[in-house]
Amino acid sequence: MLAISLQPEEFDLALGVQRWLIVFGTVLLVSLLVSLMASLATYGGTGPARLFGRLGYAACDFMSLSPRRIFAVALLTFREAVRRKALLVFVVFAVLFMFASWFLTGNSERPEQDIEVYVGFVFTTISWLVLLVGGVLSCFGLPEDIRLRSLHTVVTKPVRRNEIVLGRMLGFGSVCTLILVLMGIVGQIWIVRQSQGLTLSCRVPIYGVLKFLDRTGAETSKGLNVGDIVETRGFIEGGTKGAAVFQFRLPKSQPELLRFESRFEAFRTHKGSMDRTIQARYVLSNEEKGLRVPLEKFNVAEFSQNERDVERKISYTNEKTLKKEEVDLYNDLAQDGWLTVHVQCLDRGQYLGASRGDFFVRELPDRSFSAGYWKAMVGVWLMVVLLVMIAVTASCFVKGPVACLLCFCVFVLGQPAHDFMDKLVTGKQVGGGATESLYRLVSQANQTTPLDNQMMERTLKTIDRLPSGSLWIAKHLIPDMRTFSMAAWVGKGLDVPWYSAMLPSLAVALGYILPCVLLGYFSLSLRELESK
Repeated sequence: MLAISLQPEEFDLALGVQRWLIVFGTVLLVSLLVSLMASLATYGGTGPARLFGRLGYAACDFMSLSPRRIFAVALLTFREAVRRKALLVFVVFAVLFMFASWFLTGNSERPEQDIEVYVGFVFTTISWLVLLVGGVLSCFGLPEDIRLRSLHTVVTKPVRRNEIVLGRMLGFGSVCTLILVLMGIVGQIWIVRQSQGLTLSCRVPIYGVLKFLDRTGAETSKGLNVGDIVETRGFIEGGTKGAAVFQFRLPKSQPELLRFESRFEAFRTHKGSMDRTIQARYVLSNEEKGLRVPLEKFNVAEFSQNERDVERKISYTNEKTLKKEEVDLYNDLAQDGWLTVHVQCLDRGQYLGASRGDFFVRELPDRSFSAGYWKAMVGVWLMVVLLVMIAVTASCFVKGPVACLLCFCVFVLGQPAHDFMDKLVTGKQVGGGATESLYRLVSQANQTTPLDNQMMERTLKTIDRLPSGSLWIAKHLIPDMRTFSMAAWVGKGLDVPWYSAMLPSLAVALGYILPCVLLGYFSLSLRELESK
């Protein structure tokens, strides 16, 4: 369903930069302290002087970077990858697409789901193939050159270690980019051919800010809980003053027509009318002017789109005077460019579920399918680039198989394990942290119920909170790979939003460039390049 799989969250760039500075500064400080202690243990009193001398030498290396030498290393890396038959991945890609139509059957009742299946197949196939090729090439590139001693012909020339690291990243990234672009073109052509007779487009949503009103009309933080396992939606009670209140930032162009699109969920306490679904309505309001403009009621079409066009000039019946009146959408109803819409359920004893992703204002006209498709492909590209950077960095201090294992662990931890880490850091994990969970396991206590000994429970929670700072740093050290998954937007026929999807993925990828380059440079500088 749209609202469960796609919940847009605005990315706070300033907060992201602040967190990056905290994590990067903390790790840098800890690394410096460890290096200082190691230098004292190894060289005695002259250790700190040696350490800071090496740091000064490193600063000179970074200030003397040569783009020409970096591109030369990148070109050499690209040619080596082609020579190692990296482009043969197209054979596997072609075989998968040749036989994909045998297994991806259409849905005659809901053909719009076919597009979601086709888009998901294309992005999954491209992502795994490019990640596999890019990861293997990047992990085994430097160790193989060291083993064959071909890297010695590079380091003996005036090429610095940081230029080697940057050139390797750029070279392997270029190979993956070429493969990704070619696969993306073929994938788009395949989707268009498979979707003949279906409309391919990307609707442009404008999401609003959501709050709820309870059955008495008082503002509340969230809606009612009707027992859903996934607490994504809040429910409002029908036939009462309860409402889901959305506030939308209207387009500055002030079009003559606004299109509302919703996908609400109904919860029934009784069968109700058998010849129709639950009824709802939109009420446009301006509290400063005391305006309430109810629109015509509509039947909620569950699990499909509810579209409603609202013209600029709206004629309605005033609920107090019962007279026909006309208002202007922008001059009368909008308040500082914001439009407030109340969503009400009209059937008494029934409930209507709404979340931020369930209701939006749709910009017209729709954008082309290619626009959303290639935005989502940029997300895959950023994920591949990040994997290449991590793999090249790992190959600077470990051998190829170990670097592959390290990248695999980072990739796995960066997806399903991130939810678990978030719950540990915020204290929302069911059963508590490590200490409390161990106590519950030994005492065979249920995870969801409080412990009999409240003093013991408070003590265990206090112990679990002690390493929360370290857990917070560790959580942010591992990249959140879920940020790069944008195919669901395209599969639902929606344009990929900038602030909710594109910007966070770009910020995550950029945030790892400097740490990876620094770690790769110092690791390669301290590594013995002789083959063992």
